[in-house]
This record gives sequence, C-alpha cells and structure tokens, in this order.
Amino acid sequence: MAKHMEDHPEDHPKEFCGLFGVYGLKNPAATIYRGLFSLQHRGQEGAGIVVGDGTDVRSVRGLGLVSDVLNKQSWPQLTGHLGIGHVRYSTTGSTRIQNVQPIIVECADGVWCVAHNGNLVNAGPLRRMYQDSGAIFQTSTDSEILVHLLADPMYRRRPQRVARALAELKGAYCFLIMTKDCLMAARDPLGFRPLSIGKLGSAWVVASETCALQQTGATYVRDVEPGELVYFDETGMRSVMVGEGPAPKLAQCVFEMVYFARPDSTVFGHGVHAVRVKFGERLAEEFPVEADMVIPIPDSGSAAALGYSRRSGIPLDYGFIRNHYVGRTFIMPLQEDRVEGVDMKLTLLPEVVRGKRVVVVDDSIVRGTTARRRVERLREAGAKEIHMRISCPPIAHPCFYGIDFPTKDELIGGARTVEAIREYLGADSLGYLSLEGMMSPFKDQKGFCSACFTGKYPVDPTGMMGKHELEMTTPELQFLPPTAKVD
Repeated sequence: MAKHMEDHPEDHPKEFCGLFGVYGLKNPAATIYRGLFSLQHRGQEGAGIVVGDGTDVRSVRGLGLVSDVLNKQSWPQLTGHLGIGHVRYSTTGSTRIQNVQPIIVECADGVWCVAHNGNLVNAGPLRRMYQDSGAIFQTSTDSEILVHLLADPMYRRRPQRVARALAELKGAYCFLIMTKDCLMAARDPLGFRPLSIGKLGSAWVVASETCALQQTGATYVRDVEPGELVYFDETGMRSVMVGEGPAPKLAQCVFEMVYFARPDSTVFGHGVHAVRVKFGERLAEEFPVEADMVIPIPDSGSAAALGYSRRSGIPLDYGFIRNHYVGRTFIMPLQEDRVEGVDMKLTLLPEVVRGKRVVVVDDSIVRGTTARRRVERLREAGAKEIHMRISCPPIAHPCFYGIDFPTKDELIGGARTVEAIREYLGADSLGYLSLEGMMSPFKDQKGFCSACFTGKYPVDPTGMMGKHELEMTTPELQFLPPTAKVD
C-alpha cells in the first residue's frame, strides 16, 4: 500500500530532470537527498523521493527546490532499503503537483514507481490509445505512458514485461522504475541522456550524473548502456537489452557537454570540464581577436573562457560575479521570472571592464535577450570593445528529445544570420564555435545528437506534441494539504 505525503529570461534552453536511486542501503532517504541536491542544476521546479521496505512504499513530493521539499523532518518516515528520487523541470506538462515525480500507482500486481528524464516522441498516440480504451491518467506528462504499458495485461502476462513495454517507446528516456523490492534503471537505445551506476559499500546507486555519485561517496562502476535495462534486487545486479539493444548509431546529446552537465561530472565517457576547456581553445583558434581580457559568463562559460585565455594568451578575469543564491534561471518555468532573474544572477564589476577590450565567453545563445542585456551593461560600465564568443554553433532548430527549446522562429540562430545577431546584441564582434570544432574533442563524432544545430533528427519527431498538449483532456485536480497522509 502506498503512503503519500504531498507538499502542496535566462537566455538558455529549458530542460531537464535528474534521477537518483539506491538499492540495498538502510534508510536511504538522506543519501537520495544528497544525490538530488547535487543534481539540482537539472531541475528546480519540483522534487520527490519514494522509499520502499519490501512491504510498503512511502513518498514525499512537492513543488520547489530539493531543500524546500525534502527536509530532514520527512526522513524518519521514509524507512526502507531501496528508493528513487527525481528533480524536475517540465518539458511536457505544466507546473502542478500531480506532475511532480516519481509517479506512484497501484496496479493489479502491486505498487509501481517511475521517474523519467527525457521526452517521448510517441507519447501522444499512446496516450490516446489508452484513453480510448478507458484508461485514466493522473498527470499531463509523457512519463506516465510507461505506467500504462506496465499495467497493460498484454505486457503483464508475458516474460520480460518491463523490457517489452520500454521497447514500445520512441525518443529519449532514462527511467528509474521501482517496485516494493526491486530497482530498475533503463536507457533508450540511442543513449540520448546519461545514466551511471555506482557502489556505496554493498549498496547499488544509479544517478543521472557522476557528480551525484561523488556527492554521496559512491564509487563509479559503469554507465547504463544504451538500450539496457538493469535490475537491482536481493540477487544482485543483472541486465537485459530492450528490443534489439543499442542502435547502430548512437545519439548522445552533445548539449550535455556544452551546458547541462555539471563540470565535475563524467558524461558519455568524457570529463565535462576538460571538454569545455577544449571548446574554448578551439574557439580561440577559430575566432582570434586583440583584446585586454577574457571574461566568462559564469558558471557555464567559465571552462570555455579558461580554454580561450590559455590558447590566445589573453589574461582571464572576472567581469561578472554570480550570485549563487539565484538558481539556474533558464529552468524557471515562467518567462517573467527568468527576465527578473537575469540581473539578479550576475553582478557586473565596472572597475574590471572600464576602458578595456573584453572577450565575453558564454556557452550558448537561444533567444538573444539576455546576451543583449549583458552587452548593454558592459557598455554602461565603460567597456571599450565587446567581443562575444560562444562555445557552440548557433542553435537553429527545436529539440524534441528533452530540451524545451522554443520553435524555430523564436530561436535567434534560426531566424537571423550571425551578422544580424551581432547587430542585435550590440557587440563589436561575434564568433560561434563551428560544428566541426564542437565535435573535435570526441573520437566517435557520429555518436552524438546535434539536431538543435543541424536540424538532422535521429528519431522522426513528426507528431511530437507540445509541452502542454497532453493537458487538453486533463482537468485540474485538488490535492490535500501538505501535511495530509493518504493510505
């Protein structure tokens, strides 16, 4: 029986979700909390934990940051030896409590808990199919599709039911799936999103990024392979392949390396910080300029700025200082919050840039409004010249695999030339890292998805639904107060 305790313009893309799970650890809530805290950069809209003890499953979920939702007062109630956690930014579904994960349902064979990172391109047709047959959905996210597949008698009565259900999904996914006594971790055959396995003593740990393993003291073992479903239970760890296993050509998201992943993570076998430094070095080769200093847009542009400085010989300094009490404004769900957060997030140091020729290094430009505001502030502070350098190519196409990029018309890289963007920003020069330069740190350059730069989609997105379209038949639900318990 499930027991629930429910709490009631950054110029970057919006995504994302972070997953953390454990098996075989006594009272794992504190460890899951630390893991989710280190993944907060992947989502700050909502957070949740589900813990099982072999008989009961208990959860705490709510809107807000990990530290707001999952406070220590809840931990004594979350007893058990396995659990999963989730931090959310919505790429499908609006900001409301029933969309906060993990999703918990009771099926004919017991409780199932699901946490998801990614986007399913065939969620719409599958949802309509189940609704037409009488199924009831409790969320407006694509993640709930897997729950209905698992509960479907066609899969429930067959061997390898979870793997067979996963094989019906198209698009990008990493899933953590939990029953009362088993933890499962799955990754789509194209490997869009990262998912890693670690050991903490005799316990197993699974996380979206290796920084979460480090944060909890776990030792990295390996990644969940593309197309792999891994089981953790009292017998240990074992795995099966989903469908036909990994695709002939992988589509690992290169934007993980550009922006999303924390610099202290290893993603797709590459140290993120080292890759970003190489981006900056290559950027200096492709777009040299005479200047007095290189300044990063912290924190995402810091490593590339370091690389640019090293290769160009131009000193690195800090013209902007980040306020770390303002979160990643790109994942704030409301546009007005993102706009307000821009100036709050970064403080300009006029004495550093006054009268200087500055190279400003950032990771990306999406709409251009934030970058333009920063150029304006540098001008106001007396910067003599402003040369913008971006450590990826222009983002010209929407993403359908878990990044909430706008439509092509809203993307400044899709609607304007580089020169037109430079004029809009008000910079003296603008240089984007070439596609070849972005891919240069990787041996297997064909194993990455770069659709947001090239428009070449590895999975056909035809019929992909918008962020809020799954809500068309989903009424608003009223939830109990934060302290209420439901047995």
